This record gives sequence, C-alpha cells and structure tokens, in this order.
Amino acid sequence: MILSISIRDFVLIDRLDIEAGAGFTALTGETGAGKSIILDALSLAMGAGADRSFIRAGAEQASVAVEFGPPARHPVWNALQEQGIEASVDEALTLKRVVRASGPARAFVNDQAVSAAFLAEVGELLVEIHGQHAASALMRPSMHRRLLDQFAGNEKLLGACADAFDALEAARETRSRLEAEQADAIATREWLMQAVEELERLAPVAGEAEALTLQRVRLMQSERVTESVSEAEAALDGADIDAALSRASRALERICRLPGFDGSSESLPEAARIAAEAVERALIEAREASAAVFGLERLIHHDTEALEAAEARLFALRALARKHATEAELLPDLLLRLRSRLDLAEAGEDALIAARKAETSARARWHQAAEKLTATRKAAATQLEKAIAKELAPLKLGRATILIGVHALPDGEGSAQGADRVEFEAETNPGAGFGPLRKIASGGELARFSLALKCALAEAGSAQTLIFDEVDQGVGGSVAAAVGERLVRLAGAKQVFAITHSPQVAASAAAQWLVEKDHDQKSGGTRVRGLDDSARQEEIARMLSGAEVTQEARAAAGRLLEDA
Repeated sequence: MILSISIRDFVLIDRLDIEAGAGFTALTGETGAGKSIILDALSLAMGAGADRSFIRAGAEQASVAVEFGPPARHPVWNALQEQGIEASVDEALTLKRVVRASGPARAFVNDQAVSAAFLAEVGELLVEIHGQHAASALMRPSMHRRLLDQFAGNEKLLGACADAFDALEAARETRSRLEAEQADAIATREWLMQAVEELERLAPVAGEAEALTLQRVRLMQSERVTESVSEAEAALDGADIDAALSRASRALERICRLPGFDGSSESLPEAARIAAEAVERALIEAREASAAVFGLERLIHHDTEALEAAEARLFALRALARKHATEAELLPDLLLRLRSRLDLAEAGEDALIAARKAETSARARWHQAAEKLTATRKAAATQLEKAIAKELAPLKLGRATILIGVHALPDGEGSAQGADRVEFEAETNPGAGFGPLRKIASGGELARFSLALKCALAEAGSAQTLIFDEVDQGVGGSVAAAVGERLVRLAGAKQVFAITHSPQVAASAAAQWLVEKDHDQKSGGTRVRGLDDSARQEEIARMLSGAEVTQEARAAAGRLLEDA
C-alpha cells in the first residue's frame, strides 16, 4: 500500500508531503481545486508519460516520489530481483519520477535509475488507477484473460500449459527443419548420387593436396639437380685440383726443410710454413668437396613416372574442387556432407517420421493442458458472473448483466496461455443484446461496472492500492451510498482512494483529504490536507449545500458521518 506521497513543483503544487493510511480515503474539494493534479502526479510516478508542462512555472524540474510497503510475498519483489534492483522486504519501496526542463525525464526505484517502461511495470503491480474514461486493466480486453485466471487461481495450470507449448514449438521446429532438409535432398538426389560417386572414386584424403604439391615441386627439379651435379663433377675432375695442390704442398715442404729455415722465426721461413699449411688445408678440403659432390649423384632419383602420377592426382583434385566451388583440401569434408544429405534423401524418412510423431505427441500434451485451462476458466467465469451480479443491483445496474465470454481461438492461434480468448461483455437492458463492456457502457456506467468488478475480484489482483476517479459520477442518494458501502468493503482487502463529489461516498471513508487552492501563494497553488472529524463535517456540509454552508447542511453531514 501507499505509505506516503511527496510532490515537488508539479503543475500548481509547490511542495506537498502527505502520509497515507490503510482502508478507504476520500479526496474531496471544489471543482478546479486540483484533485486531478494529484491523480496525474501519482500516474507519473507509476510510469505514465512525462510532459514538460508538468513542471511548475519558474521551476527547473518537477518530481513525484511515492513510498510503498508491499507484503513480503508480493510479486513486485520478484520483478525487482529479476532486474537486479536492490530492495528489501523489510524496508519501504520508493518509486520516483523526475521531469526536467532540459533533458529527458528520469525514473527511479529506490534511488536506482530504471527505464520508464520498467517503472510502469512495477507501478501496475502496485497500483490500479481507474479514471472516469481511461481504460483500466478491467476495461482492456488484453487483461481479461489474466484477471479470470487470477480469480480461478490458474497459476500451476498456466505454468504447465506454457511448458507444453514450449515443447510443442521445439518439436515443430525440428520437424520443419527435417522436412526442408529432406525435400532439398530429394530434389537434388540424382546430383547427390553422382557427386558422391565421383568423390568416392577419387577418394580424397585430408592433407593430400598439400603433400602432392610439395612432391611435384621436388620431382620437377630433379633434372636440374642432375645437370648441376654433373657440371660440378666435371669441373673438379677436369682441373685436377688434387694433383696441383699435391705438387704445391710438396714444393713448400722442401722449402721448410732447407738449412736455416726449420724453426726459424724470420719472415721468409715463417711465411713458407704458413703457405705450406694453407695448401695442406686446401688439399684436404678439396678432397672433401670432391667426395661430397660425387656423393650427390647417388642421392638423385629422377622418377618421371612418379612425377606424372603426382601431377595427374593433383590436377584431378583441383578440377573436382573447382567443380564444387571449394578448396582441394576441403574435398574430404564435402564428401561427408554430401553423403549425409544423400542418406537423408534415401533413408531420412525414419527420422522425419519420428519428428512428426514427437510433434503430434507434444501437440496432444499442449491440447490437454489447454483444455484443462479452458475448463477451469469456464467454471470460474460462471462464478465470477454471479459475484458481479450481486454487486450490480445496489449500484442501480440491476437490469444490467455481465457475461464473461470464454471463446475458443482459431486453430493455430493458441499460445503458452492456452487456446482461449476472454472478454467481459455487458447487456445494460434486457433484450438489448450483449456487447464489449468497453463499448456498451456509458461513462457513469463504466465507473460503476468497474467498481462492481473490482469488488468481485478484490482478492485476485496483485495491486494493493486502488484509486477511483469520480466513481460516483452521475449518481446520488441511495446509489451514492451504495457506492460508498462497496468502497468500504473493497477497502477491507485493499487500500482504496476515491476522488469524489458525493457527500455520501466521502462520509463512508475512514479518512478524508481536502484538495484546495492555497491562497497564501500568489500563483494560486494547490495543497492537500487531512481533515479531522470537525473539518470533515464542515467539508461534507459544503458538498451538500454548495457555496453557503447552512446549519441544516452541517446537521445532515453529521448524520452521514454517524451512519457511515
């Protein structure tokens, strides 16, 4: 329920802080005092559209904050948890909206920024506002099925139906996919058979194309390698390098053995020794080089047949890859995919039959769950019609009849919520015929229908606070008194606010707020104050007599308060 309301710089309201109590509170005041402004402010905090015209003249921004105390098991706590909003069931919950002169409006839950859409979602869980002409949840056909399910207590059946529908959707998707795949496979069966046969005949192996490319390159170079080796052999053999280096080595050795040269450190003997050693090393390396070159010949294998075979295999792989617009390395994977499609065309009927059976079974389970929902809805509709009928006569709608239609949806339009369309219909006079409640009732009738429905559904909705705007429109006397009685009854389970011009309705309330012009402000602001017993009698007397309050009116007001 609402614990407090704080409004700043909203239209004609400069500053307003007011605490709310449980039960039924009436809001009264002269026409034009600003009662609708209070309702607009509350609607804004509940996520209604924001407009800069809400900002009080001369102010930079307008703000409305409403503090709630939902019970621990209220669904609003789950909604907050799903959005990651920090909130505790042991503390108050605050919804706030700020409209700025420059920049977008902002929404908050417990001082944490949220989207306006989420604020509206939370607001709908906490408060229902029933305006004179606005379509409340009761007047929106899209909400009728939900209201009936709440009345019937269909939470478990709805969960089972939703699970069955999800399973049906998954089975339907599987069957549809297999049908499409098989149809495609059958349409291309002949091509698939030829393609698979051709690929199987070639039998590509993973990594084969790359290996063949390297092998081909090596084989193609074998002739050049042979020519180069032969040339190197001829050069080494023709120059007789070994014999020349041997002669040079012997000649230098003779120099080193001459008298006076052996072991001498003079430049000539030293240079002779260095030259002899260099020639000796060159002789050794020349012999090693010659052995290495002649050794190459033994390693050369020029295999023309192997080269032709590698080229033929590689060309065949590349040609088939081009045919299928792929890479030669991907041919083994392509063969697997085409085999799978061919298997589907030739033997996929078994899988498709299984998928169709699974879909049929899932559809049967969903139909069973939906039929249970339909049965409980129809039974609950009858009970709710009777409950509403009891409320209509005292509201001077005794000739009216409410019919709750539970209509089967066309085939294929069922959903996780079942296979029914639910709509409240009304017949305002016998024989006039039934029609949608939202269309057939007048403004005054709509307000009274709304009250009757809410009394019948008092325990069904999650909103703990109900706000009625001039629910007594167009009625007076005993009807107005009956409206007050119904609001009192409704307030036994909910927190109820009613904006009213009826003294009978105001007198029925447990508390009364007076909305009036603040004459202390030059701008003619609006203020709200709670009335004590004496002030309530004076205000109800004004409502009875008009501008001039008479003693008779005060006495009548006193009697109304005593009878309430």
